[in-house]
Parts: sequence; structure tokens; C-alpha cells
Amino acid sequence: MIEDFATGRATGLAMPSHPAALREAGAEFLTRAFHAFGSLPSDNAVARFVAVEPCHAGNSGQKLLLSVEYAQPDPALHTDLFVKLSRDFADAFRDRRRYELEAEVRLAELARLSSFPVAVARPYFADFDPDTGSGLLITQQIAFGEQGLEPLRAKCRDHELTNALEHYQATVTALAALAAAQHRGALSPELERLFPWDRTAAAADLPIPQGPEQIRAKVAAIGALVQGSPQLFPAAVRDPGFVERLERDALALLRHEAAVRRFLHADPRFVALTHWNTNIDNAWFWRDAGGVLRCGLLDWGMARQMNLAYGLWGGLSAAEGTMIAAHLDDLLTLFARELAGHGGPDLPRDLLDIHFDLSVAMLGLALMLDFPALLAARLPEAAQAAGPRDPLIDRDPVVRGFLHVSTNFLDLWARRDFGASLTAMLALR
Repeated sequence: MIEDFATGRATGLAMPSHPAALREAGAEFLTRAFHAFGSLPSDNAVARFVAVEPCHAGNSGQKLLLSVEYAQPDPALHTDLFVKLSRDFADAFRDRRRYELEAEVRLAELARLSSFPVAVARPYFADFDPDTGSGLLITQQIAFGEQGLEPLRAKCRDHELTNALEHYQATVTALAALAAAQHRGALSPELERLFPWDRTAAAADLPIPQGPEQIRAKVAAIGALVQGSPQLFPAAVRDPGFVERLERDALALLRHEAAVRRFLHADPRFVALTHWNTNIDNAWFWRDAGGVLRCGLLDWGMARQMNLAYGLWGGLSAAEGTMIAAHLDDLLTLFARELAGHGGPDLPRDLLDIHFDLSVAMLGLALMLDFPALLAARLPEAAQAAGPRDPLIDRDPVVRGFLHVSTNFLDLWARRDFGASLTAMLALR
């Protein structure tokens, strides 16, 4: 059933739940919403909508590009806005993720602090109705490719860039600055109010959903896909002994899952608010006066306090595997250095490596083992593609993304020896 409006928890306003309702509510609603959020002076108003265009992006809700005119023109106010609605009543696949916008709404409130250390799209309105999952976020529109900003970068297409590493240096630096701001108290008490830490809930998040026999079956399916389509996978994953090791390590991690989860969430140095998904399509980039590439971050859905390694892997997971292989150690060192340099804790590198490996392993076991079935269901011909960049795979962006990220997950497992990291963790208890 289509619900035209929902009541925002923070402002109490009746918010439009879909594009047609927003158009009907018009400038009068936007004026009330901006006043309630404190983004528009009380003596000004939104006079009219100049243009409203759909924006087909992302995997949830509906988006719009909205241009407005104010009653009193003000250079401090953006006239080109981005609208994100959590609901998509016509597409159950997109609508299922509607609750992810709640974290973005809370982040928009937190980001208004002058001490917030990461550039974000300036919020003009953000509210959410937890009863229906309906939410509305309105921010400035980022002018990609203009005013010194780089064009919007595509997910899983870093091979088209000549300087991909710089982009990940920028996102890793931003994640470190955010975590450090929390650890030195610069975001308190608002951060604790908006993103309270619940260690028990965090440790229970994203559990491994399979038992031992299911893991054996899913690893066997991965092995069959690698053997049948070796052209899709890097050398370390094709190694004859890898699938056997994958099964052995995965079963060991399953046996020790509770201990691993306690370990990942017990040390406060490794926990802070972080962005879940700093793939470079969720950022914008520019060069500072010294020529260093900097970034702002978009799409804060599911932002929360978590193990910092979860956020690091979330951001690196869609990079080129060759870049990860060549520069992961440098990027982890950069993160630790920037975190300490901004007033955060000192993270021993050997301990950060263990946290990173176990985070990748746990997230992969929770989310990635089904990718052979996904390929077979959505694009079975992908198994005959000439390689991972074959245009055939581009026919389905979901398949392309899952194959890319899952391959990176397997390649890291093959090269970094997650079983050894589990053994090292158990020795620390």
C-alpha cells in the first residue's frame, strides 16, 4: 500500500514518502521542513520548484535532483538539491533496504557540528519514521566534474583510473580523522546520543548464517566455479590448495565465532563511528592547495559505531585486486598514522592486521558465500565470460559488483592466511 506521508520522529512533520507526494507538497512543505531543521532563516522561504528530475542511482529508495528558488536569494543557500526518499513502493527489492536511511538521518544531524572532521553534503532536511521505514533526506547537490571537483567515479571500475591509489589514501585518511575526532571527545555528547555504543548488539550483527555442512557445500560451489571458470579469478584463488584451506579456515572461524566477535568488539581503541561503505562512488574528490587529493563522503547508510576494520574493508572491497595486493599494508599503516596524528589511539600494526583479517573473514562468511548461486540465477552466461572485465558481465551491475567484491574477498583470504590470524587471536586470549 502506498503511503503518501509519514511523520518524522525528530520534527513531527508529515513528510512526503514518494516523489509525487513531494511535488504535490511543493515549496510550502520545503519551507516548513527547512525551518524545522534549522537550515533556512525564519525570514526566508522556498518560493518555488524550478526543476525536479529523477536520479537513478543506488540500490534503495528513490532519488531526485531538485532545483529551487528562494523568496530572498542568498548565496549561502544551495539552489540545486539532492533528495533521497527511503521508500520505493514500486520495487520491493529496493524498498527492502528502507531502514538504512535512518543512520543517514542521524549522521546529517551530527555532521552539522563544526567539529565534524569529514566533508559531507550540507543537509537541509533529514527525518525518519521508524514505524514505517519512511525517511527523507535533502542535501546540497554535489557538482561532480565542476568547480575543481572530479567527475563521479564508478564502483568496481578503478582500472579506468590512472591514480586509483590516491583515492583510497583520501578515503582512509577521512575514516581516520572521523574515528580520531570521536576518541578525543570532539563529537561528544551528540555522538553518544545519536550513535550509542552497544557492544552486545554490535557483536551479534551480521552473524555467519550457515552451519558446518552448509559452509562445506557453499565452499564446494565456489571451488566448482573457480575450476570451471578460472579466467574470472586471480592466480592465488586458482591455486589447487586454496579451496581446501578456505573450507578448513571457514569451519575453524565458525567454531570460534563467538570468541572472534568478542575480540573484535572488546578493545575500545578499535571501535568508533565509521562509514560502512567508502567505495569511491560514495565520495567526491578534489585537490587541496598542496595538490593532495581530498574527499568528502556520501551515502552514510548503516553508519554506526563498529570495529574500524569493518569500515576499512567496506571501503576497500570494491578496489582493484592488484591495487589491494600491492598497497594494503601501506594503507593500513596510513590509517594507523592518521588516527594517532589526529589525536586518536595508537594501534599496533600487528594487532591491526589481525583485526583486519578477521573482520574481512567474518563479513565475507556472512555475506559473500552465496555469490556462485547469485551468478547462476541472474546471469548464468557470466561463467563463460572471457574475464572479469568482459562486457558480458556488465549486463547485470549486481552480478558485476558481487563477482568483483567476492573475488577480492577470496584473494585476500588466499594471500593473507586468515587461519593464521585466527590462531594469533586465540593465542592473545
